[in-house]
Amino acid sequence: MEPVPEDWGRALAIAAHPDDLEYGGSTAVAKWTSQGKDVVEVLATRGEAGIDSMDPDDVAAIRTREQIEAAAHVGVDTVEFLDLPDGMLEYGLPLRRELARAIRRHRPEVVLSVNFRETFTGGEGFNMADHRVLGLAVADAVRDAANRWVFRDLEMEPWQGVRFALFGGSPQAAHYVDVTGHLEAGIASLRAHKIYFDNLGADFDPEGFLRGLAEPAGQEAGVPQAIPFELIEL
Repeated sequence: MEPVPEDWGRALAIAAHPDDLEYGGSTAVAKWTSQGKDVVEVLATRGEAGIDSMDPDDVAAIRTREQIEAAAHVGVDTVEFLDLPDGMLEYGLPLRRELARAIRRHRPEVVLSVNFRETFTGGEGFNMADHRVLGLAVADAVRDAANRWVFRDLEMEPWQGVRFALFGGSPQAAHYVDVTGHLEAGIASLRAHKIYFDNLGADFDPEGFLRGLAEPAGQEAGVPQAIPFELIEL
């Protein structure tokens, strides 16, 4: 694996749901904010369909609070929500338009998002529809945001400054961020989703999960702890 370039100052992290970024991505964010980089989070939904036993309106409020707390643990002060319907994201021009709007507004040099491939690291599992839709739309929206003749109704100047996009959890990861010394912040950010995890009916260990990701990846990369990413230049 190759290291992710870090000679930049502004990133935009875009995910489908609260907690998506915390399975590794926010640990990298903790490193970047400690370096003085500016990171903003944009969530497509509030994760309101994520707890079967609770009313979606109540879940939206809980998961919004938990995401804001999770972001604070890794040095992110700005968390925005697009309020699209959880579980029903659709790939298409409306989603690309909203993401292009966010990119033009925040003008990042790097975009961080979630895996849009069908499977996860190691080719395991089957990725859910919202993740596949959102990640692919992010990649396309970076190009949309750069083209002044696309989504002209936004009446915003194009932004051509995105150098690359990073996708966490991808089976095609070939880059890494050395997060040695920042794993505890990442663990705290994942633990912030306590009510969500408590209602999943499974015994989930945030520390075990992140160490189980970061230490093997670090061994492969030649550092104590690393988070792998698929890097796409756009």
